[in-house]
Amino acid sequence: MSQSSTSVTNYALPEPLLKLLGQYLQEQVTPKIDINPQQLAYRWVGGHRGRLEPLAVNLFLSLDDLHGIDTQKAKLVQNTRQFLKGYPANHVLMTGTRGAGKSSLIRALLQAYHSEGLRIIEIARDDLRVLDKIRAAINALPADCGCHYVVYCDDLAFNGQDESYRTLKSVLDGSLDSEQDKLLVYATSNRRHLLPQLMKDNVNIYNGQTDEVNPYETIDETVSLSDRFGLWLSFHPMDQNTYLHIVRHYLSLSPNRNLHNANDVKESDVNKVNVATANNALPDNIRAAALRWASERGGRSGRVAYQFSRYWIGQTQLAAEDSQS
Repeated sequence: MSQSSTSVTNYALPEPLLKLLGQYLQEQVTPKIDINPQQLAYRWVGGHRGRLEPLAVNLFLSLDDLHGIDTQKAKLVQNTRQFLKGYPANHVLMTGTRGAGKSSLIRALLQAYHSEGLRIIEIARDDLRVLDKIRAAINALPADCGCHYVVYCDDLAFNGQDESYRTLKSVLDGSLDSEQDKLLVYATSNRRHLLPQLMKDNVNIYNGQTDEVNPYETIDETVSLSDRFGLWLSFHPMDQNTYLHIVRHYLSLSPNRNLHNANDVKESDVNKVNVATANNALPDNIRAAALRWASERGGRSGRVAYQFSRYWIGQTQLAAEDSQS
């Protein structure tokens, strides 16, 4: 046999190309996800190749601090308690006006039930493609860890060209292993059906101008995602009395409570507010300032009431300090 027939041809790639290929493959692989059941909350950071970053959670906010949303709060608490007890529970979609307390409810739930095994994983809409891997990591936890995870997605909405919502559909209710007793999805959105619904779609159907054989399936597709959330909670704009009641509550918190890492309210300032609110009414100057604050912000909400309380308490403390200097 000739020497040429037994020789081996070397097809090795150039070193720079091998480095580029290795870098590309690394970018396409999500690192192994490790979850510590002792950690109360995580946030996914870094996109597709990201990681779960532990969060130092401030548990200052309780369910009792949230006013004006009693019906929504009761339903969410009931669903969460069922989940923690191992009973059937639903994924939750909270929709409605901004600043009404949707995100605050999630933080308050963690404060109330972390001792019973509730854990939170926050994930952005653009990172939903890693949701399957997170679910697999949760499912791999020991059966006796005693933890139940809520994957929380804030401000969830998609445009017509965004395909990442299909991953969420599969996790919610679609894949063969989508039903789990350790994971629920709680999402907030200002859009009821999460996907845009366009008037032109209806017009095209009625006028016969669509190219689709079954045009109504397009309409079904836009609502199919929100339908997979078993529990819908709607939040509406609040009236003036409710807004003032929330302002009154935040201003009358005891001095040892911490308002979102703000300095503690001075005892004298709290006493003034408590005396003035003994008859369930704010002092005229605070009431007028609170209403003016809401008017300048373009609406009344729990968030606006909380922000006003921080402004008023901070202003009062600073004025007291200036008067002593």
